[in-house]
Amino acid sequence: MPPSPTRSPDAEPAPEPSDTSVTPATDPPSEPAEQSASRRASGRATGPHRWPMVWWQRLGAADREVLWLYLLTRIGVWTTAYCARWAFPSDARSHDAGPVLAPFQRWDWGFFLKVARDGYFPAEPAGEAGAGDNREAFFPGLPLLLRAVHWVVPSWGASGLLISFVAGAVAVVALARIARTHLSHADAGRRTALFLLLSPCAIFLAVGYSEALFLAFALPAWLAARRNRWALAAVLTALATTVRITGLFLAAAIVVQFFLTARARASWRSLPWLALPVLPVALYTWYLHARTGDWMAWQHAQERGWRRDFHTPWDAWAHTWQAAFTPAHSTTGYSLMFQAELVAMVVGVLLLGFLVLRRHWAEATYVALNLWALGTSYWYMSIPRATLLWWPLWVALAAWSIRVPRFKTAYVCLVAPVTTIVALTFLTGRWAG
Repeated sequence: MPPSPTRSPDAEPAPEPSDTSVTPATDPPSEPAEQSASRRASGRATGPHRWPMVWWQRLGAADREVLWLYLLTRIGVWTTAYCARWAFPSDARSHDAGPVLAPFQRWDWGFFLKVARDGYFPAEPAGEAGAGDNREAFFPGLPLLLRAVHWVVPSWGASGLLISFVAGAVAVVALARIARTHLSHADAGRRTALFLLLSPCAIFLAVGYSEALFLAFALPAWLAARRNRWALAAVLTALATTVRITGLFLAAAIVVQFFLTARARASWRSLPWLALPVLPVALYTWYLHARTGDWMAWQHAQERGWRRDFHTPWDAWAHTWQAAFTPAHSTTGYSLMFQAELVAMVVGVLLLGFLVLRRHWAEATYVALNLWALGTSYWYMSIPRATLLWWPLWVALAAWSIRVPRFKTAYVCLVAPVTTIVALTFLTGRWAG
């Protein structure tokens, strides 16, 4: 993130604005009627309706602006999904648009649904790793939460959308607050959220995928780390690790941040907490071993299903290039997505170089581990979607837009069409990364 107009990354961030003028829990019985009417007119709710208003007021004006932007983009996604359902049915001669939630239930959603509904090994004898559909490649955090929400919300699809909707709201507020610890501009938080929410793969924050839930844990964890609240950061990172293996990369970044910033003895007493994020991965590995006898069952499922066996970075680039530009190798839709993979890798490498030059070592650690994991498979897979998790990218773009005002307009005009194409690609059942 550029240093101008920024605060020092090691500086203590300004406290979040909050509205402390909250109505008491119990209104005085002698309050005149005109005062009660005035209180209602001023927007300070009383009685059972008080708590939602208190929560909303405590967010602060900047956070509320970010949530308003988030809601508008969600409405845009839902409108696109509605139109895609009618304009692009699976059968062009069909008179039935299909189920309302069908556009959102594509690709990886099926794996999360199967794990939540049936478990990892339904009717499979122990020891038969790979006999199924490789669903053990997906971490249990989202399926467990999906199953819990389904107890209240009867529709599995609606449950997944609700999780992503709430998680996305938490994530964008946390992202905006992170941006405000770096950038002094009054609009820094909203700009950063805008760049994320209009990014090419933003559709995956709105569907039943794990990106929104991961960010809902990971971004508050990073914010807590920047505020030297190490125990809270470790707990939130552990929760993020239940959702995606990327949580371990975040844990490594937080360890680097700890050693770079911890000064007081009280901070060093928090060091053991930083081992907590390893626990969910260890427990999941133990569970898979108990069922399959394979300590590497998760990795082997990745290899079987998505060709994520190890290859050198240059071999991975060559294989992806061939898939992207050799007509005989892939159909046009897949070729386009492989081209996007190459672009995303270049963006990631540039981001890493930028962070190293700015000496943002913790963020550089996080991005470097992401690039290594994604760039050493047979070919690149899902790197554009992974950019959603690279919060330093969105903060850097916001900083750039502050220094170069026309950049924001250029970004919206050039990226929004790509975002729409990716959204339509996914919502109509085609591979979108």
